[in-house]
Amino acid sequence: MNRFLCLALGVVLATAAMPALAAPPAQAQREIDRLITALGQSGCQFQRNGSWYDASAAQAHLRKKYDWLVKRDMVASAEQFIERAGSQSSISGKAYQVRCNGRPAVTSASWLNARLAEIRRAPTP
Repeated sequence: MNRFLCLALGVVLATAAMPALAAPPAQAQREIDRLITALGQSGCQFQRNGSWYDASAAQAHLRKKYDWLVKRDMVASAEQFIERAGSQSSISGKAYQVRCNGRPAVTSASWLNARLAEIRRAPTP
């Protein structure tokens, strides 16, 4: 067998052995989407790596990080999303901050966890 064919066969076999990626459970997807939307509509500012961004930029950033996690099958709950995407920079390791309406900044983890608690308390439409 020529070298190219061996390489191609190896890639096919390796790919076949990989588990299929599963999307997070529907409940987790809804909660995460509501968290990201809540941040985007909050009017708050979001700090990452020392710079403040508006809510819509924060929403786009967290959506991108969420999509990255989903592609790697690394998120199965809203709590995992907060821990793995919404709490700190993947690059610097610095905690994200959220600042709303002139109030002192809080960690994004505490802000997102508070929103998650509100989401879970609210009646389902």
